[in-house]
Amino acid sequence: MSPAVKKNGFIVEILRLLVVVFGGAVGVQIASSIVDDPNAEVLGIFTAPMLGLIIGGGLGYSLGGALARYLVKVLDRGDRALDGITPEELVSGTIGAVVGSVLASIVVWPIFLVAEPLVGLTIFAFIVVLAGAFGFTVAQRRREAVLSVAGAKAGGRQSHPVRLLDTSVAIDGRIVDVAKAGFGLGRIVVCQPVLDELQQLADTSEETRRAKGRRGLDTLEVLRRTSGIELQVIPDEVPEVVDTDAKLVQLALRNDYALLTTDTGLARVAQVSGVQVQNLHALSIALRPPVTVGETVSVRLIREGKEAGQGVGYLDDGTMVVVEDSHAKIGGDVDVEVTSVLMTSNGRMAFAQLRSS
Repeated sequence: MSPAVKKNGFIVEILRLLVVVFGGAVGVQIASSIVDDPNAEVLGIFTAPMLGLIIGGGLGYSLGGALARYLVKVLDRGDRALDGITPEELVSGTIGAVVGSVLASIVVWPIFLVAEPLVGLTIFAFIVVLAGAFGFTVAQRRREAVLSVAGAKAGGRQSHPVRLLDTSVAIDGRIVDVAKAGFGLGRIVVCQPVLDELQQLADTSEETRRAKGRRGLDTLEVLRRTSGIELQVIPDEVPEVVDTDAKLVQLALRNDYALLTTDTGLARVAQVSGVQVQNLHALSIALRPPVTVGETVSVRLIREGKEAGQGVGYLDDGTMVVVEDSHAKIGGDVDVEVTSVLMTSNGRMAFAQLRSS
C-alpha cells in the first residue's frame, strides 16, 4: 500500500462506503425491475431486492476500495501527506475543501430530478466528497495564494511572501544581517537540492569551495535560530528537472514562492518566467551611500563644525557633510571632494575637503 493511501485511509474508507451504498441501491433497483413481485422469495428466504442489495453492496465494496485508492493516489500523488501539516496548510486546505464541495453541490444537485432518491443521494455525496478532497489537496499546495486571497477578501493584512532560498544567498551570508535588522522576516524555504549543493561544497577537498559550503551551512543554522524567521526544508518536488536553478524556478512557480537570490542570471530567468524575485544585490545597490569616497559634490555650508575651521552642510537626502578648512565659505555653495563616509546612530555622515580650483 502506498504512503498516500495509508495516510489518507479515512478518505478511502468514506469513498468505499459511498460506493457500497451506491452499489447496493443500484442492485435493489435492478432486482426490483426484473421481477413481477419484489416480495416473492427467489432463493431460500431471500427476495430479489435483498439479493440485489447483497450482490450490489459486495461489488461496491470490492470495486469501491480499488477506486477510492486510485482516486486518492491521483489527488495526492504520494508527495503530500495529510499528517503533520502546518496550520497554514490546514486553513488553506479547509477553504479549498469547502469551496470544492459547494461548487460540486451546485453543479450536481439536478441528479435528484432524474434518479431515485437513494441512488441520487449516493452519487451526490460521492461527488461532493471527491470534490472536497480535491479542493483540499489543491488549496493545501497553493496555500500562500489561497491565504493571500482570503486575507484580501477579509480586509486583513497579507502575510510575508514565502522566500525560496538560492545557494548563492546562503554562501553570501548577508541575509543574516538583513534578517537580524528586522527585514526579510517570515518563512524561508530551502529545497533539498540546495542543501545537497552546500553539503557537497563543504565536503570538497578544494579549500575555497569548502569554505563557501561551510559558510552556507552556517548561514542556514543562524537563520534557523533567528527570531521572526521560520526556516523550512522541503523535498525535491521536481525530480524530473536536473538543473538546480531550473528546479528553483519551477518550485517558485508551482508554490507561489518569491525567489531569494544574488545570482543575476537566475534572477533574470526567473523574472521572465513570472517569478517574484528578491535580489540581495539589488537591495545593496538601493542602500548604497549617495556619495562615495573620491566623488565631487556641491553642498551649501550653513554652519560651523565642532572643530576649528570646519563648515557643515547637508545633501538633499539629509546626509551631513563636514568640510575641512571651509569656515570662510559658510553661507555659500562649494564644490567638495568626499574623503570618507561614516554610518552613525543618527544617520550617514561624510567628511570632505574643498576641491582645488
